[in-house]
Amino acid sequence: MLDPSSSEEESDEVLEEERRDLLLLAAAGGGSPRSLPPPPREPRGREAGGARAASPSPSVLSEGREEQERLQREEREKRLRLQLYVFIARCIAHPFNAKQPTDMARRQQKLNKQQLQILRERFLAFLNGETQIVADEAFCNAVRSYYEVFLKSDRVARMVHSGGCSANDFRDVFKKNIEKRVRSLPEIDGLSKETVLSSWLAKYDAIYRGEEDLCKQPNRMALSAVSELILSKEQLYEMFQQILGIKKLEHQLIYNACQLDNGDEQAAQIRRELDGRLQLADQMARERKFPKFVTREMENMYIEELRSSVNLLMANLESLPVSKGGPEFKLQKLKRSQNSAFLDIGDENEVQLSKSDVVLSFTLEIVIMEVQGLRSVAPNRIVYCTMEVEGGEKLQTDQAEASRPQWGTQGDFTTTHPRPVVKVKLFTESTGVLALEDKELGRVVLYPTSNSPKSPDLHKMIVPKNSQDNDLKIKLAVRMDKPPHMKHCGYLYALGQKVWKRWKKRYFVLVQVSQYTFAMCSYREKKSEPQELMQLEGYTVDYTAPHTGLQGGRMFFNAVKEGDTVIFASDDEQDRILWVQAMYRATGQSYKPIPASQAQKTNPKGGNVNTDISPLYTDRGQKHGMDEFISANPCKFDHASLFRLLQRQTLDHRLNDSYSCLGWFSPGQVFVLDEYCARYGVRGCHRHLCYLNELIEHSENGSVIDPTLLHYSFAFCASHVHGNRPDGIGTVSVEEKERFEEIKDRLSSLLENQISHFRYCFPFGRPEGALKATLSLLERVLMKDIATPIPAEEVKKVVRKCLEKAALINYTRLTEYAKIEETMNQATPARKLEEVLHLAELCIEVLQQNEEHHSEAFAWWPELLAEHAEKFLSLYSVDMDSALEAQPQDSWDSFPLFQLLNNALRNDTFLCNGKFHKHLQEIFVPMVIRYIDLMESSIAQSIHRGLEQESWQPVKSITNSLPNVALPKVPSLPLNLPQIPSFTTPTWMTSLYDSTNGSATSEDLFWKLDALQMFVFDLHWPEPEFAHHLEQRLKLMATDMIEACVKRTRIAFELKLQKTNKSTDLRIPSSLCTMFNVLVDAKKQTAKLCILDGGQEFASQWQQYHSKIDDLIEETVKEIISLLVSKVVSVLEGVLSKLSRYDEGTFFSSLVSFTVKAAAKYVDVPKPGMDLADTYIMFVRQNQDILREKVNEEMYIEKLFDQWYSSSMKVICVWLADRLDLQLHIYQLKTLIKIVKKTYRDFRLQGVLEGTLNSKTYDTVHSRLTVEEATVSVTDAGGLQGITMKDSDEEEG
Repeated sequence: MLDPSSSEEESDEVLEEERRDLLLLAAAGGGSPRSLPPPPREPRGREAGGARAASPSPSVLSEGREEQERLQREEREKRLRLQLYVFIARCIAHPFNAKQPTDMARRQQKLNKQQLQILRERFLAFLNGETQIVADEAFCNAVRSYYEVFLKSDRVARMVHSGGCSANDFRDVFKKNIEKRVRSLPEIDGLSKETVLSSWLAKYDAIYRGEEDLCKQPNRMALSAVSELILSKEQLYEMFQQILGIKKLEHQLIYNACQLDNGDEQAAQIRRELDGRLQLADQMARERKFPKFVTREMENMYIEELRSSVNLLMANLESLPVSKGGPEFKLQKLKRSQNSAFLDIGDENEVQLSKSDVVLSFTLEIVIMEVQGLRSVAPNRIVYCTMEVEGGEKLQTDQAEASRPQWGTQGDFTTTHPRPVVKVKLFTESTGVLALEDKELGRVVLYPTSNSPKSPDLHKMIVPKNSQDNDLKIKLAVRMDKPPHMKHCGYLYALGQKVWKRWKKRYFVLVQVSQYTFAMCSYREKKSEPQELMQLEGYTVDYTAPHTGLQGGRMFFNAVKEGDTVIFASDDEQDRILWVQAMYRATGQSYKPIPASQAQKTNPKGGNVNTDISPLYTDRGQKHGMDEFISANPCKFDHASLFRLLQRQTLDHRLNDSYSCLGWFSPGQVFVLDEYCARYGVRGCHRHLCYLNELIEHSENGSVIDPTLLHYSFAFCASHVHGNRPDGIGTVSVEEKERFEEIKDRLSSLLENQISHFRYCFPFGRPEGALKATLSLLERVLMKDIATPIPAEEVKKVVRKCLEKAALINYTRLTEYAKIEETMNQATPARKLEEVLHLAELCIEVLQQNEEHHSEAFAWWPELLAEHAEKFLSLYSVDMDSALEAQPQDSWDSFPLFQLLNNALRNDTFLCNGKFHKHLQEIFVPMVIRYIDLMESSIAQSIHRGLEQESWQPVKSITNSLPNVALPKVPSLPLNLPQIPSFTTPTWMTSLYDSTNGSATSEDLFWKLDALQMFVFDLHWPEPEFAHHLEQRLKLMATDMIEACVKRTRIAFELKLQKTNKSTDLRIPSSLCTMFNVLVDAKKQTAKLCILDGGQEFASQWQQYHSKIDDLIEETVKEIISLLVSKVVSVLEGVLSKLSRYDEGTFFSSLVSFTVKAAAKYVDVPKPGMDLADTYIMFVRQNQDILREKVNEEMYIEKLFDQWYSSSMKVICVWLADRLDLQLHIYQLKTLIKIVKKTYRDFRLQGVLEGTLNSKTYDTVHSRLTVEEATVSVTDAGGLQGITMKDSDEEEG
């Protein structure tokens, strides 16, 4: 249906538009669109019919001319688009070369700026805890990194703006990010890393979707939503209306006037076009007007290619089914003969039809409704009908009562007769016993054709003689279909020279045997094969004036061929128009017959003939200015220029749709462009050159174009220009070669620019594989021809040059982002260092991203990417050197910068000890040496001053805050001592958190030495020799410092010990324990601070040096143990000296004995000697506890106790040996027994071994005391008062 605006009652606006279009058509003069002159227009400043106003100024005239030229240009462009749309619509309506591809990669929906902003807000809301998504810390860290590095990146925003980014790209980047993170996580029993990945991706999808319902996506245009699928013809029409800016009314007018829904008309149009192209090729060959080719020999080849391409199209058309969408009709296998001239497709013979080739097959539907006027049969009698197509089977309806003879029964028949005979009979059942057949009540014979009415109608039936049913009628419908290869049928008068030699009315059928074979056939009733036939190839049909000498027929037309003329006549004008149009399509003639008058537009008889209403629509097309576009001869157009416009408009539309296409056309667009090129002879090289030109232009303007697409088109053009015939075309025009060279230069510049901007053209490796494809394409572009590969060094040279530019571009943009230039000019040294440190972090991030996302693309030349990194870092070194030079002398705040850069470079195979890395080392070597020198001086002075002022009190909690304590400054030094940067807590400090009994000076020393070594270790100096030198120096320094500390401690210990008394009141001071612990700690720390790793030649020499400090510590420990044992043994000696006063034979002994005996008669006298023993035992026990509590090393405690016990037993043994000839006083005996027994037990409890406890000395003492005990028990049974050497005694404590 046409829009209301296309009816006879158009609005004034439409009438005005028609008038303007007619003016344009008149101005154009009906020429080709290649030479459309601008239509004349009145200047807007003048009023029609009015007096001329005052002369305008030159500027006003100039503006008027520009406006007029703009309008004229717009009109020309509009006319060109309309003409182009006509050609495209025909390609869509009847394709015969191309199909919509089904193997193209599906494109993802692109993201726009608004969606990117929404994504950022959703991920930020998740990080702020504003969503219901539960996640662990590791996932949150991954999302935070993704948000900060990727989503907030300006490069991603630019990629989204260019239309080259899809949701799938965002998900892939996140997936690669978390894959690295999950691989670094420790294994968890029962939870695989694949499960973690799946869970994280599901959470990512939940964050990405947000709260929206997936079923409620924003509405998009229906065409855009399905553009990646196989499109119907209506969708293709709609798409190209949008592409070319065609209005719906204009499409409807073109659709109806071109009869795009009529397959026969479209096939005929194709045949006319192909014939025109052959004629054009012949004309070009005659006139020798060729395009300019690279060699003259290509001219003849060009003609052959034109003819070959047309013959291929003819063969494609010939291979199509006769009518798509209708019943299947297999093409006949035509007999070949050399006696007729019909079709020329290559070297095959021509076609000769036989009568059996045009046998048709028809389907008839006979529907019997009811019978009227049946009176001769009783109402209760049974009646029924039979139906048959003569020569076929017979069918019967259901039975009905005569009072209601109604059925509605349908019978289906198949026949090969174009003029079949249908017989329908009415019967009633016979009631007679002897009746063999039912009684016939009436019959009707019909002669239907494909043009017969299809609706039910009443037919008078023929009744037997003497029947009462004179007015018997039957209502039925006969529907005879029109086979797809029967193009027209009807009755005509005909007279010819070779066939139909008698002027007679016959039933004709126009039969299409194949796409190029048509025949006019005349049929008789009940005949399958035609009586006579005429092939229409080579004939020209046209309207003619009436022939007065022929009787019958009013409207004449004829078919003329060299040596033959056939005259036809029909009974009315409409029938003649339909026959001429059908034969015009069949003959393929270029001349279009035009009737003398078109006043009669419908069938005047009002019949149900299938009339063609195209003249009506053609009239509409003329009215709206469309006739010129519809009737234009396609062979007269420059389709190369038209296709350039079509492809440009299509690509613009594609890049602006909702898909991230990267320059790839949709399947429907590829299909239409392929069909256009094949049908209208657009050369493949021209097509791809235009495509390359458009893609390069879009890429230069910031769009993301797939380099694989560029590679494909470039390879095609290169293969063609160098004579490799990618599409079978061997001719190469000068224009193609020149354009190819121009495109090659532009493409080379574009690729080099993209490689130079690889971080911004392919951010985060997106589109995937694009950079690698770009490098591959660059190699192809640099080739001189398709056969000779370019030397690898030349490609490498170009890529190296690009990456050098890339280094400058990347660093410049990085400094602009960090705003480093503003800071470096006016900032303080500390601020400069801070900015350079921040810039170093950014540089490392850039290098890491290059390695992560782009190293695979440069896998062929990894050293080039390393050179790019060196160049990039060399630019950074300028700013770094400037900031470091501004730092004050002996400032150590720059060490974190070295650590940051060195940690990033030392693990890189190519950058480790590279140019920048060595430069970095050269800068920091003097600083490290100076730092260590000052630290050594500081530590030495701190030992000297600290030990002089040391109180030797134990330090319990110094290490609790060690990781946050900077190295102390020594006030006496006139310089800023180096402050240790942050370091990990030394491993030896762990055990000291619970009990640390060393002195402040020693703990400070050990901490400083360990911190200094950890700091130097954390530097991870990359140059092995200097690193070994640093390690060796620090170990030597530690050895010297610990040696000095040990010696000073030994001296202090001896001095302190000398000041203590020798009585049983002696309690070992904590200061002595602290000194003991200092030596213990020194022993432990030498294992860490003084041992040099490695098995080099130096190892043996160093081992000897290290053994000296170990020996020194061991000797010192032995000495202080000996001193301490001597001190405590001297107390025992004092006790024994007091017991010596009771020796037998001394005055004091006799006096004491007499006094005690005399006093014992009157009072209880205390036991002399028990207080002395108890005091000594208390002295031993308490000092044992002090040592056990305050000395950290168990091994040294055991050695001390061993020596203490052995020395004590030895002193007692010597004392007893001196009194071998004397009997011990009872009080001496009691005191010694108690001291010996308690000493034995206490030291056994302290862990002294049995071998030491039961030594010979102890046995001697034990034997002597046992003998003395026995002697006393004989002489004085109650003298010991229960004290005995036996183990079973139960004396107290």
